[in-house]
Amino acid sequence: MKTRRSDRLIDMTRYLLERPHTLISLAFFADRYESAKSSISEDLSILRRTFMIRGIGALETLPGAGGGVIFTPGISKKEATDFVSETVKRLEEPDRILPGGYLYLTDLLADPEVLRTIGRMIATQYSQSAIDVVMTVATKGIPIAQSVASFLNIPFVIVRRDSKITEGSTISVNYASGSSDRIEKMELSKRSLPEGSRVLVVDDFMKGGGTINGMRSLISEFNAIFAGATVFAENINVKSEFRDNKVTSIFKVQEIDTVNRILKMEPGDYLVKTDFSYFE
Repeated sequence: MKTRRSDRLIDMTRYLLERPHTLISLAFFADRYESAKSSISEDLSILRRTFMIRGIGALETLPGAGGGVIFTPGISKKEATDFVSETVKRLEEPDRILPGGYLYLTDLLADPEVLRTIGRMIATQYSQSAIDVVMTVATKGIPIAQSVASFLNIPFVIVRRDSKITEGSTISVNYASGSSDRIEKMELSKRSLPEGSRVLVVDDFMKGGGTINGMRSLISEFNAIFAGATVFAENINVKSEFRDNKVTSIFKVQEIDTVNRILKMEPGDYLVKTDFSYFE
């Protein structure tokens, strides 16, 4: 059945948003709506302009017989900056201080709107990189990994500190905890990570840096490639040997006084290290 333009635009928008980073041919849309390719091209021009104005992402048309359209989710620098500024205030609430210098982040990382924004932000940072898998460690990083993976349209894997029989055979590594210098273990199912995969690591809170470094070691054991790591928040005591240019934080603890209940936060290096030009 031939479809009206208004109906086409709604359905095309839904279809593209649900399939980011996927090449879709104009012929597919032409058949789907029983419309001429010229009409589909005009529709895509409308969507491209609207996506860019509203900060939804970029819509790119590839010419030629094997071409089509690809939707890349992203966020503008202004929206990301506004989110960081507003969230810093929420993070500075004194009752977020937990024993051992940790922060209570569960309320934020259980908020669907916050998670969507974090997912878009990290997906924007790696939108032009060839990422095959998102990796995190159980359990607090799982919502972030799921959000990022959905915007990049790739799988995510969960590293565990204890064996699960449902995981089958695993590969494990021992690593030094960055905050306590204890030797700990993490493991991942042998089936989770194909050799040569480019892996993006995400986590909720980097206290000393040991966990991120442990995941880097685990990636190496799989003969995979560590593409980078982005964490929601970073402590002031991250060891320099665990912190290089491939590690990014959205927020950073400037001061944490567990005795006097003083907590000061600041933006991490995410805004400085991310190229937003593709989405503006």
